[in-house]
Amino acid sequence: MGRIATGLAVALFAAGLGPVAQAASIETIAKQAILVDVTSNTVLFEKNADQRMPPSSMSKIVTMYMVFEGIKEGRLSLDSTLPVSERAWRMQGSKMFVELHNNIKVDDLIKGVIVQSGNDACIVLAEGLAGSEPSFAERMNKRAKELGLKDSNLTNATGWPDPSHYMTARDISIVAERLIRDFPEYYHYYSIREFKYHGITQGNRNPLLYRGMNVDGMKTGHTDAGGYGLTASGEREGRRLVLVVNGLPSMQARADESARLIEWGFREFASYALFKAGETIEQVPVWLGAQDTVPATVPEDMKVTMARADRAGMKVSLVSSAPVAAPVKKGDVIGKVVISAPGFPGKEVPVIAAQDVEKLGFVGRALAAAKFLVFGAS
Repeated sequence: MGRIATGLAVALFAAGLGPVAQAASIETIAKQAILVDVTSNTVLFEKNADQRMPPSSMSKIVTMYMVFEGIKEGRLSLDSTLPVSERAWRMQGSKMFVELHNNIKVDDLIKGVIVQSGNDACIVLAEGLAGSEPSFAERMNKRAKELGLKDSNLTNATGWPDPSHYMTARDISIVAERLIRDFPEYYHYYSIREFKYHGITQGNRNPLLYRGMNVDGMKTGHTDAGGYGLTASGEREGRRLVLVVNGLPSMQARADESARLIEWGFREFASYALFKAGETIEQVPVWLGAQDTVPATVPEDMKVTMARADRAGMKVSLVSSAPVAAPVKKGDVIGKVVISAPGFPGKEVPVIAAQDVEKLGFVGRALAAAKFLVFGAS
């Protein structure tokens, strides 16, 4: 490839020619919704995704993030046992049916929360980790902010109705994606279809686990104020999608609408691998360097997700204010890759130097300056 002229973009490749069309639009009866391709961190669809809403039991995803983090940090183990307080035993709503003053294994409590949506199990875990549910909620809020949740406030571990207990669909999608990514060794709990405890067998409330569509989690929710909701995730052909919907009118609508949106996301969109981390994508000129150029690369594997119909019009360009002044350190940002296509909102990814380039000594700089005066830029 040729060198980059100062301040100009160089097309690395164009994806092809032919008719270009946007992905078919989609509507939903959900009051709030977001569908994210987490493999490439691309929002495929959203509706009122930043609107505060009662998250109901979907906020138990944050509870479980805290539990898995506690296990990873050694403050709990799957074989640990935790006592059942009277407060946990008396808790209403969905229940695991824990026994008063009994000591229950953390492994069973996790299944009780994820499979049976047990509010009682949530409180046992919260009290075991923080001493009380209010203290646990304080820790949840602190951790939520650290994870990048921008508009959530959690007052309990269960999602029990409370005007001050709210999240956004976007925030739920963020914590769901973080749980999957940060705790892959525990994510399998979300695909368990039934769990028997205290002589009572209960099935997982996630309707998409039973539809043969590669969905392997995560959590349903329902309150009178928020309606029926679901956070779902599935993987197909190397792509993982996370869907959050809320405000649906019935359990059947929740199942059907969620399935329709996820299938649309897999059908209408695809991820395309562009560059691998460390791969040289262009030689960028260096001014007054011991080398004339420095190889440019991306810090991590670069993928882009777009509508399959937009693929034909995709263009990828490297933009850099070349030449880059020496010295250059490995990892310095020296430009950006810009991806564009009709119907695609665009994406930019930083480009970094793949190696060091030292600055020329005094004599070398003098010769380079003289060469520039005589011949101009090359």
